[in-house]
Amino acid sequence: MGCATAMRKKLVKHGNSRALVIDKAILELLSMEDDEDVIVSTDGRTLTITPARTVDSNRARLDDALDRVNSRYSETLDRLAK
Repeated sequence: MGCATAMRKKLVKHGNSRALVIDKAILELLSMEDDEDVIVSTDGRTLTITPARTVDSNRARLDDALDRVNSRYSETLDRLAK
């Protein structure tokens, strides 16, 4: 498991919105580039920012695993569904 990094940041006004500036060191740690897409999610208490490529990669791995399960157990799954 990797190490956690935490720092206190302030939101800055950006038009009618607020922006969070991410330090270069954090971007380098995550191997992120300028203008890279991110996924912003919340559970109502915590804000999580994840590089979109990580989510895309995880989705691709899940899709591959589902394909393998379906190809190997399709007949069994069909019988269970009935």
